[in-house]
Amino acid sequence: MAKRLIPSLNRVLVEKLLQPKKSAGGILLPETSKQLNSAKVVAVGPGERDKDGKLIPVALKEGDTVLLPEYGGLEVKLAADKEYLLFREHDILGTLLD
Repeated sequence: MAKRLIPSLNRVLVEKLLQPKKSAGGILLPETSKQLNSAKVVAVGPGERDKDGKLIPVALKEGDTVLLPEYGGLEVKLAADKEYLLFREHDILGTLLD
C-alpha cells in the first residue's frame, strides 16, 4: 500500500474534514443539517502546461482548507483508516480562510 501519493498535473489530493456532531453549546446536530463540504489539501501536483509548453502551477498549497462540490472527485484509499479524494484544481470551489 502506498504511503504517499503525489498527484499528477493539476490534481489536488484532499482529506475531507469531519463536521462536529455537537454544537459548541452541546446540542446534538442532525445529519441533515447544512454543513460546509470542506477538506484539507494533503498534496498538489506540479500543474499543467499551456499550449506553449509553459508550466502553470497549481494555486493551492498543502495545508489549505478548501470548499468542495457536493459530488465529484475520485476516492483514494491510502491507509486502512484514511480516505482521500482526488480533484482537478478547477473542480475545487474555493479556499476557506480563518
